[in-house]
Amino acid sequence: MYNFGVVMTEEDKKLLSTFETQLRHLIFLHDEIKRENAELKRLLEIEKLRNEKVQAQYDELEVSYTNLKTATAISLNGSDVKETKLRLSKLVREVDKCIALLNE
Repeated sequence: MYNFGVVMTEEDKKLLSTFETQLRHLIFLHDEIKRENAELKRLLEIEKLRNEKVQAQYDELEVSYTNLKTATAISLNGSDVKETKLRLSKLVREVDKCIALLNE
């Protein structure tokens, strides 16, 4: 230890030793927290990817369900003509919007 011309008493040496011990402990804890943070970031990224995959599956299923409802409504033997007409009108509007976007 460098004393830089300062005379240290035994009490000062004990305080310095205690400080060094606590500082090393804090550095150790800091390193542990950094490792834990890195692991949590890795796990979060995995969960984000899993969430995106589930969302894509959900979107695909929603489209399939809508298509199935439309197909079922069209294939009904006139039992729910009003709902079928509404669905077909909605489909026609969507097609018109797509055509308008293509013409821009």
